[in-house]
Amino acid sequence: MPVYTQDLRYETRGNTDILDITCDVRSIVDSSGITNGIVVVFAPGSTMGITTIEYESGLVHDLTQALQRMAPDNINYKHNERWHDGNGYSHVRASLLGQSETFPIVNGDIVLGTWQQIICIDLDNRPRSRSLIVQVVGD
Repeated sequence: MPVYTQDLRYETRGNTDILDITCDVRSIVDSSGITNGIVVVFAPGSTMGITTIEYESGLVHDLTQALQRMAPDNINYKHNERWHDGNGYSHVRASLLGQSETFPIVNGDIVLGTWQQIICIDLDNRPRSRSLIVQVVGD
């Protein structure tokens, strides 16, 4: 069974920077030549998340606010006491979201809902150079 792997690279702003990466992932699936299988999108790192959303400004704002309510950036985290980097909330948020998602590929396209896009979220408290691994497996 063929496996095709490619990286995506982004310069992010941090602070819950949400990027729609659907077109980039679709491009990799197209390049893979695989028409039926799965595609995995993985973010190595503990302050990055991968999920889906209807990528429109209102919902992007709502998701940002929901993450702030779940893991506020202005409370004490033991991680900050140990490392003094102020991003304890970033690690908690990333753990809640997860660092990967898997999507089916049918007839050469990623199966997504009508209003569903793949997003990556940089949850760290500073800008970063990020790399995502996209792996396509199938026939």
